[in-house]
Amino acid sequence: MRPLQISAETAITLSKKLGVPIEHLMHMPQHILLQKIAELSKEDTSSEPTIEKDPS
Repeated sequence: MRPLQISAETAITLSKKLGVPIEHLMHMPQHILLQKIAELSKEDTSSEPTIEKDPS
């Protein structure tokens, strides 16, 4: 299996957010990485407060 085709900046960011060493991240199967990114996305959207517009 070949390493993921992502930039160094993306790898560092994902590594920090997922809490996974970069070496493990680069050799992680793509379907597992996509699943983890989806989980992060759910957590980010659920933790963000909704902004309500003023009706006036």
